Amino acid sequence: CVCVCVRVCVCACAFYGLLSVCCSVGVMAGRYSREMNEQKPSSSDGLTVEFRIAKLNQVWEKAKRMQLSPVRQAELHSDLKIQEKDEMLWKKLKVEGLDENGEKEAQLRRNFNVILAKYGMDGKRDTRPLENNYLKDHDTKEGDIFDDPRLDKLWNKAKSSGKFSNEELLSLKREFQHHKDKVHEYNILMDTISRTEEIHKNVISPLEGDTKEHVLHQKHTDLKHKMRDLNQGFERLRKLSHEGFSEDSEFREPRVIELWEAAKRANLSEDELDSLKEELRHFETKVEKHSHYQEQLELSHQKLQHVEALGDKEHIKKTQEKYYTLAEKTREIGYKMKKHMQDLSNKISRQGLDHNEL
Repeated sequence: CVCVCVRVCVCACAFYGLLSVCCSVGVMAGRYSREMNEQKPSSSDGLTVEFRIAKLNQVWEKAKRMQLSPVRQAELHSDLKIQEKDEMLWKKLKVEGLDENGEKEAQLRRNFNVILAKYGMDGKRDTRPLENNYLKDHDTKEGDIFDDPRLDKLWNKAKSSGKFSNEELLSLKREFQHHKDKVHEYNILMDTISRTEEIHKNVISPLEGDTKEHVLHQKHTDLKHKMRDLNQGFERLRKLSHEGFSEDSEFREPRVIELWEAAKRANLSEDELDSLKEELRHFETKVEKHSHYQEQLELSHQKLQHVEALGDKEHIKKTQEKYYTLAEKTREIGYKMKKHMQDLSNKISRQGLDHNEL
């Protein structure tokens, strides 16, 4: 009887010991699960925030008060996520002493200023026309849709030439819009440099002056590269408008075409170009998916406005949930697409540089 009791006790202890270990493992697994790792950061007062960097949260909160369109707000969120990623990486580099001349830090500051200017949050009056909504292109005044005489003239000539199908005209229009956006980015960068030069004139310390001189030189180099890209982009549009799309056009999306053109200029080998072409095809699928989600988000917002006007609370709640889920997904896809584009740009630049050094 005593032996039986001892055996029961031993078995019970073993069972509960095993159960305790399993529970501990379960807790640890939960602690390091995907959901736990993807929780949004918290501020010092314990509130959930969107970003891990205070100034980015301030920009995001301001943007929400500005009532940007859903698509534009999603674009801003993606840009801020890229900025967050780059700044977190820079902090690691700084700790390791890998940004001694402050070049990377200056680049991050410039990128942040470009974001502020791009979304009208730099304190300057935004003289640009109201943002285009591609779902309302038919409302645009005929013959004056790009706010650039050269682009408008080229577009009208292409549209009336009879060389393009309706689908090709849509593709061509995306390319024109992309070029217009690039011109706007160039103007923002030029304005940022002008303001930096004004500050540079007031520098007293010679050492600080040398550092800023180096940063300004780098910015002027960036300007030259962007101007070269703009000229090449306009020349491509001019040729495309006169000759039409060729049968063997590799890509449809402007951003992908721009990367492919840069790759062909980078003096890469045939094998490297073939490999990159395949990667660009995958990237183009991402770009198209992102565009699709942007369109769906705009439609979802229009539906939400319609439902809110009707006043049915239950219907409003369901429509809001769908809209917020779609907005979150659009931001996520936008970030992944922009990160992939950033990686591809760096890869093309790095490979081209390696070949030029050989």
